[in-house]
Amino acid sequence: MSEAQSVHLSFEDGARAVELARDSVEAFVKNGQREHPGSMRDSFYHRTGAFVRLESTRGMGRLRGCAGAQETASELGSGNQQLGHAIVEAAIKAASDASCGSEVEPAELSNLRVSVCTVSNLLLTDDPVDDLELGTHGIAIDGRGKHGWMYPTIPVEQNWSVFEYLDRTCRKADLPNGAWEDDDVMVTLFEGQVFAETEPEGDVEELN
Repeated sequence: MSEAQSVHLSFEDGARAVELARDSVEAFVKNGQREHPGSMRDSFYHRTGAFVRLESTRGMGRLRGCAGAQETASELGSGNQQLGHAIVEAAIKAASDASCGSEVEPAELSNLRVSVCTVSNLLLTDDPVDDLELGTHGIAIDGRGKHGWMYPTIPVEQNWSVFEYLDRTCRKADLPNGAWEDDDVMVTLFEGQVFAETEPEGDVEELN
C-alpha cells in the first residue's frame, strides 16, 4: 500500500482546516453548493486523507455526521487528493444523508461542533493488539465489502481498551465483534492530528 504524505499541521493550519470544514458544511446545507478551498495554506496541498465529524450539542448530544474523503484504507493510502479538497469532500459527506441517515438541516448548524482529523503514517497490521497505541492511532477496518473507521482520540475520550476500540470499529463497519482477527478483514492504523471546535462556531483546540 502506498502511504499518504506525512504532514504535520501548525495550530493555525488546524484552525483553518476546521473553519474550511464548517464553511463547506454550511455551503452544502444552505445552498447545495460545494465550497472551494480558495487560496490554500501550503500544508493543504499535501496529498493525504481527512475525516470530518459533526456532533450535535442539543440535549444529551449525539453524532450527527462523520465521513472521510477517502473511506477505505486503500483509498487513504492512495494520496490522490490534496488535503484542502479532502476536507471539503469529507465535510459534505458528513452533512449528507449518506452519513447518519438524514441530511443536516439549516436549523441545526448553530448546534453542531465540527472537528477534522488529518491522516498520516499508515500501517497495515497483522497484529493490531501489539501495534495499536491508544491516543495515537486511528483505525480503518475493511472486509467483506464493508468498511469503518474511528478517530485516534475517541478511545481515550471513552476510556476504551484496545480490544473494545477494535470491536467498536468493527461494529461501525457493520462487522461482528472480533472480525478484526479474521484473515478476510484488513486492519490499518493511521496517525492523525485532530482539531475541533470547543463549542459550535467557537474557538478551536488540538485534541492530540
